[in-house]
Amino acid sequence: MKDFFVLDKQLCFAVYETAGEFTKLYTSALQPFGLTYPQYLVLLALWVKDGISAKELGERLNLGTGTLTPMITRMISNGWLRKERSKTDERKVHVYLEEKARQQKQAITQQVSETIQTCNIELEEYEQLMKQLGNLQKKLRERVPY
Repeated sequence: MKDFFVLDKQLCFAVYETAGEFTKLYTSALQPFGLTYPQYLVLLALWVKDGISAKELGERLNLGTGTLTPMITRMISNGWLRKERSKTDERKVHVYLEEKARQQKQAITQQVSETIQTCNIELEEYEQLMKQLGNLQKKLRERVPY
């Protein structure tokens, strides 16, 4: 393939640039709530299943403890979360939503939804993109090292 190794023909660069645009998009949507995009992901995970262990949360979000622990600490100090040691296994810490997170869910998801709608991505296109990205992610994870 002619000129394959130029920046504009690299899939990795296109994904990188797109991720940057998503970060800007979500930053503008979440700013009124004082949330960062990674903090929003924490809330999304806990809105689905509250009270999971910090380890499970890190696995779900693909974040290490070095990133997740300070983020949880900030979210606790801002009134979004609380954590508790497991009564059955003191090595485990469970993360719970505070009332603020439950009360703000509708407003946050509404703001994010309205912001995403400004991108004019139709539902069918969205579903196709999600499928293609899922397939790409699977291929990258299952690759055979050379």
